[in-house]
Amino acid sequence: MIQHAPWFEEARLGMFVHWGIYALPARHEWVMNREEITAEEYSKYFRRFDPDLYDPREWARAARAAGMRYVVLTTKHHDGFCLWDSALTDYKATNTPAGRDLIQPYVEALRAEGLKVGFYHSLVDWHHPDFTIDGVHPQRNAVDVESLNAGRDMARYREYLHGQVRELLSNYGLIDYLFFDFSYAGLGHAEFWGGKGRKDWDSEALLAMVRELQPGIVVNDRLDIPGDFATPEQYQPAGPMMLDGEPVTWEACQTLNGSWGYDRDNQNYKSVDLLIRMLVDGVSKGGNLLLNVGPTGRGTIDPRALESLAGIGKWMELHSRSIYGAGVSQFTAPSDVRYTQRGDRLYVHLFAWPFEYVHLPGLAGKVEYAQLLNDASEVFLLEVDADQQAMNMTPGGQPPGTLTIKLPVQRPDAAVPVLELFLKPAVEPTVSHG
Repeated sequence: MIQHAPWFEEARLGMFVHWGIYALPARHEWVMNREEITAEEYSKYFRRFDPDLYDPREWARAARAAGMRYVVLTTKHHDGFCLWDSALTDYKATNTPAGRDLIQPYVEALRAEGLKVGFYHSLVDWHHPDFTIDGVHPQRNAVDVESLNAGRDMARYREYLHGQVRELLSNYGLIDYLFFDFSYAGLGHAEFWGGKGRKDWDSEALLAMVRELQPGIVVNDRLDIPGDFATPEQYQPAGPMMLDGEPVTWEACQTLNGSWGYDRDNQNYKSVDLLIRMLVDGVSKGGNLLLNVGPTGRGTIDPRALESLAGIGKWMELHSRSIYGAGVSQFTAPSDVRYTQRGDRLYVHLFAWPFEYVHLPGLAGKVEYAQLLNDASEVFLLEVDADQQAMNMTPGGQPPGTLTIKLPVQRPDAAVPVLELFLKPAVEPTVSHG
């Protein structure tokens, strides 16, 4: 449990927003790196950035309707472009056709909807003249890399990095969440030559400044030093995340279609039921889900993304109490089932709808009442004698201690049906906040 920010582990679902001038090429937020575009060539997007339809109130309303409790926006991505009116650079939204600070209305919109305010900030900067070229830089294959690096000074860049973080955490009131991205020193990949980490960022001093400016903030683990939570990206952990045998707070960051920034031709969208199963699976293991959208160059959320958010919201309207404030259960779920637990209520998420019966090991005698969560309709509790022989119309026995629940044949109209089990007082439930 993060003692100074308990909201984080209770929220369970947030929205990640990757947005910047890379929305104009619409070919992935790493387009500058992938296509080895120079800063001069890339500046054409800077000159054309005019998000005339940008309305962060619509973003905030879409997030809240999806059941999200916090939003995290890229203040600056690896290309170095800043969405706010930084005093430390000219490479910012106020100098584009947008002509204004785009962070202030975002912060105000989130607060108006009762959402926690999060910033993403890249430690990497492919535009800054003092950021040394390395194996991740767009100019990594330039024939004159050595001469291009001559005169570059990471100490000057480090001062710039710290100064911009100070601006962000000083000028917009209370900030709840900060996602740094990313450290890549010593990863063992040949292509990451010259990788940067804690020494390059002076991570200890940077984190100390963050804590001083925003004492209640939560900070991720990508400074190459320990943070408040771990950040598995684009995969689902097999179980609760552990460090030295102890569970740690974690949040999986996931995309809708494999790209973070707006990627017009990427059609590899996850289905709504898969997204909901990813959320449930994470919460069952003590984690949060930070689900990304990449707005267009005009500032709108793509209709495909809005459809996904609306689908999640429809499910959350009826099932959110199996998510909010819930976490790891003391009981072990069978296959195709995920448990979450909140106090004396155990939530049984059925990834596959069985015919009539679901068998739950170890729960016999421990449940007082059970119902479908979507409509609070009762389902029946059975304990089948372990010695019962299977016959023509009689199912065979189940292992001792198994609770059998009789279900309707008709599956509820829900992406993931949920049973709500009320545990008997004698059961001492414990919830790990992992």
